[in-house]
Amino acid sequence: MKFFTIEEKENMIHLKIARGGKYNALNAEMLKEFAEAVQAVQEMPGQVVVLSGEGDGFCAGGDLAMMREIGDSSTYEQVMNHIESIVITLYSMPKVVISAVHGPVVGLGLSIALAADYVMAEVNAKISMNFIGIGLAPDGGGHFWLEQRLGTQQAKQFAWQGQQLTAKEAYDLKLIDIVVQGSVQDEAEQLATKWSRKPLQSMIATKNIYHQHGLDQLLNYLSRERVTQWELRKTEDHREGVHAFMEKRVPDFRGK
Repeated sequence: MKFFTIEEKENMIHLKIARGGKYNALNAEMLKEFAEAVQAVQEMPGQVVVLSGEGDGFCAGGDLAMMREIGDSSTYEQVMNHIESIVITLYSMPKVVISAVHGPVVGLGLSIALAADYVMAEVNAKISMNFIGIGLAPDGGGHFWLEQRLGTQQAKQFAWQGQQLTAKEAYDLKLIDIVVQGSVQDEAEQLATKWSRKPLQSMIATKNIYHQHGLDQLLNYLSRERVTQWELRKTEDHREGVHAFMEKRVPDFRGK
């Protein structure tokens, strides 16, 4: 694989995003490979999965260059298919999935991290669902994960404000499960080893009971996000948000 590494250690599988020089920002090619990697992990015998990123951050979200790559509806649908495959597989696979995040955890990167069963963050993590900064709404199941963890009212505020949280702030909101002082990848592997000595079939059974109930709701959110994002991509505010980001200036949104 070009953008991902998969390492097996006894009963643990470590899946790592490997575009560290770009903060693991996701483009169309990477999303296709990501979907294939997650599917491969699902079919492996290990029962605990650690998902992390190389370099200085977990994932800075979608690469803005991808905005130009998916200008036609056919390519857009392919990209959304890959995104949905990634998060649905992580959410429903009969394994315990740990996200180990550090540095930037932004937009789609945060949606993917929250698809895991347990989210660990290094103290230096910078966590944001800042789709609104470029005139878009959360995707990758972002609405579902935020509602699950924050409740509807607080989820709306978090999505609307687009603020960046420290790991401690995200923990206080219950958006993540634990903050670690050392290497989050090392801590996640230690936790995976510890859980491997527990009755994992019991843990996975509990996951399946909850997530089978939630899967229909997740699929509904993903469907609505797919339609909404395509419509928002046509707005003046989205174009202005992208231009402002590229030009490193404050966007002049007009509500159009």
